[in-house]
Amino acid sequence: MAQVLMPKATAVWLVENTTLSFEQIAAFCGLHPLEVQGIADGEVAVGIIGLDPTANGQLTSEEIKRCEGDPDARLLQAKVSIPLPQIRTKGPRYTPVSKRQDKPDAVAWLVRHHPELSDAQISKLIGTTKQTIAQVRDRTHWNTANLRPRDPVLLGLCTQTDLNAAILKARKAAGKPATLEPLNPEPQPEEPAQQPADSGRYSAFFGNKS
Repeated sequence: MAQVLMPKATAVWLVENTTLSFEQIAAFCGLHPLEVQGIADGEVAVGIIGLDPTANGQLTSEEIKRCEGDPDARLLQAKVSIPLPQIRTKGPRYTPVSKRQDKPDAVAWLVRHHPELSDAQISKLIGTTKQTIAQVRDRTHWNTANLRPRDPVLLGLCTQTDLNAAILKARKAAGKPATLEPLNPEPQPEEPAQQPADSGRYSAFFGNKS
């Protein structure tokens, strides 16, 4: 199903003008049920004016009435003649301006901990250029002195799932075992040295000499 126009505004209208359940509205608008509940409670989408989906042809009044009478039913979007936005599944990932300055740090972390990753994989993973990656590798980056290798997942530049997939793909291409080992395995506690069984008896016999 194509994405609805202005999903939050549509959800606002459905909350205010219908008796549909939060789950029904969330499924139709592509939102989380808790987000729809937040709209009903006035905590989400504050100030957004509701958009009537029957006016723009995305829903019919008959379809709304059908689902109002059956809480388990799901709204079916009506066929419209106007083009609707499609959900993007591939392509470059947008990175907020506030996080773009963290990319060199993420590159440094990946180069240090996962040298099997190619420049193309790193570029696709965190959305940076091959030139930046090369400069970080050979330490010619303009900010090399201040770079701090940091995990791109913790920086919010990629997901752990995407990172794991890239690592496994790189290791498979290199003919290495396609497994993920922890970067810093926990050290095993050292066993205390065993004292001779007669040590206590000897010390008691001779006494402790300072």
